[in-house]
Amino acid sequence: MTDVVAAAAGEIVIGGDLTVRRLGYGTMQLPGPGVWGESKDPDEAVRVLRRVVELGVNFIDTADAYGPFTADLLLKKALHPYADDLVIATKAGFTRSGPGKWAPVGRPEYLRQAVELSLRHLGLERIDLLQLHRIDPKVPLADQVGELAKMQAEGKIRHIGLSQVSVEEIEEATKTAPIVSVQNLYNLSQRNDEPVLEYAEQNNLAFIPWFPLATGDLAKPGGPLDSIAKEHGSSPSQLALAWLLKRSPVMLPIPGTSSVAHLEDNVAAAKVELTDDEFNRLTAAVS
Repeated sequence: MTDVVAAAAGEIVIGGDLTVRRLGYGTMQLPGPGVWGESKDPDEAVRVLRRVVELGVNFIDTADAYGPFTADLLLKKALHPYADDLVIATKAGFTRSGPGKWAPVGRPEYLRQAVELSLRHLGLERIDLLQLHRIDPKVPLADQVGELAKMQAEGKIRHIGLSQVSVEEIEEATKTAPIVSVQNLYNLSQRNDEPVLEYAEQNNLAFIPWFPLATGDLAKPGGPLDSIAKEHGSSPSQLALAWLLKRSPVMLPIPGTSSVAHLEDNVAAAKVELTDDEFNRLTAAVS
């Protein structure tokens, strides 16, 4: 069954030549607990990924660190050979030593290895968007971005993005290579990175909020999300995503799930339209 629900979210152009629908999917919940090891239900994970594209989502965000490699191998199993319009964005720069354990490593030789392994695990000849997962404070940023730029020149990477960075770090990185996207923690209840979002708007960068569904007390019975959700006949998660979509034209949320039912609920947010008053009420609910 094909129902291009995601099309209702509109589109964004990344890097001047990658046109994707503005509601994507993130694979972080596909591995086991702590984003470690195999999926608890690999068959359902494959069903989720196939349903993602059936619903019209054509931007999938993953990372070699998810598992590690678990999410990438599931993607390849479920969707390879990939549709021409499907953009798979991935990340490099985190090592894993156990459940919930993450350590940034930005040495050029490690980043190159990570990209080569991602190409192999995903079954790609070129990665459309490679994001530096975290800046390694032990390695000059120019060396980290510079290695990605070398692989871009070699045709292994199409565009370069950054993750969890400040405006100053974006500006520093652009001295070495063009940056087309930034992926930072941002949602209705956690908006500390407003300056980065504003910079993205001013410089035509895609802003990819990770953890987009964190709603906390807002979704509790009687809370702002709960109240407006009842008025809409929508779920609190759908409203949280609709708020992000309305917040900025460069916003590209990537809600993740390991359940087909939750996926369908999330993608249906593309059709939820908030009035200016509803948007303002939700915005004001977190000061």
